[in-house]
Amino acid sequence: MFRWLNSAGSVFKDPLPGSTNYLSAYDSQGRLIRVKEAKRARDATERMDEENRSKESAGEPEIDGGRGNGREPKLNYHTVDAIPRETEEDMVPFPGNKQFQSQAVLSEDLKEVIWHLVIQKGMSVRRVSASYLIDMRRVAAVVRLKEVEKQWEREGKRLATPYNRAVLAMLPQTPFRNPPQPHESINDLPVHKTTVQQLFHPVAESRHFTRVDAGQAFEKGLLPADQRIQHPEIVAIEKARLSGRVAEDFINAEWEKAEAGDAARRAAVTLNKQRKDDTTTTIFSGRWEFKFEDVKVDKASVGRHVPGIGLRYGVPAQDRKKGQVKIPTRVG
Repeated sequence: MFRWLNSAGSVFKDPLPGSTNYLSAYDSQGRLIRVKEAKRARDATERMDEENRSKESAGEPEIDGGRGNGREPKLNYHTVDAIPRETEEDMVPFPGNKQFQSQAVLSEDLKEVIWHLVIQKGMSVRRVSASYLIDMRRVAAVVRLKEVEKQWEREGKRLATPYNRAVLAMLPQTPFRNPPQPHESINDLPVHKTTVQQLFHPVAESRHFTRVDAGQAFEKGLLPADQRIQHPEIVAIEKARLSGRVAEDFINAEWEKAEAGDAARRAAVTLNKQRKDDTTTTIFSGRWEFKFEDVKVDKASVGRHVPGIGLRYGVPAQDRKKGQVKIPTRVG
């Protein structure tokens, strides 16, 4: 171990600034692999240019090494000191697990910009998410944590800033840029819990069965896939752009409709929580809270229906059980 610390491991005593400095980024001699590859590519380009110059002086046709016809070579690093950007191979923190790659986190500058836009400028979380290509849940979490940080600063509490800076230095980051650098996919389709089971739904051949009908077959009121994504307004705006009828009023109307839907959902969550609190009796006992709720025995009996105890405590579904009738036995 001490032999490694005094040879290849010595590079980790003074970490390279602006790099994750994972073990997989270095070879057994402690040399940065991407710098070696950059030097090898530069030497190959210079060797090709030297051969072209020697053959040109001898009257032989020139070999196009990437510089002919005014083109630049694909790999052209001016100096080895200019360290190339990290690749996917450099994002592997555990050398024994090549499948795991460290994902980028938001930089402090980008977090500050998100907090400024949402809190001080009043921009909605939805618009910030679409503008900076960050998941809406992540944007909301950044705003909440930034508010806690600002509150602690006002109260004079000490922050673990050196620790935070040291941790961020070991992780790849998404910086604040204009235009923004994409951080993650923001329109992935969430898997609804009612769609994970097998379902046989008889449909007449003459019927036009759409995604809306598929959602209703799984659960009444379940929206289709293109409406359950986080940003359906982006899809609507893109469709309008492709049809050649995009206008500023149309874009603003789509954003206002989406934000109105967010406000309605927040109001519904607040109302449901208020109703739940009104029907629940809470007794505080030191560090514990005991909650009592009046229920009907018929609804809370053992069973697989929604209010039943069996569903609450994980009775398995019957869609893949052997011997169960899985095809419809009647047409309603």
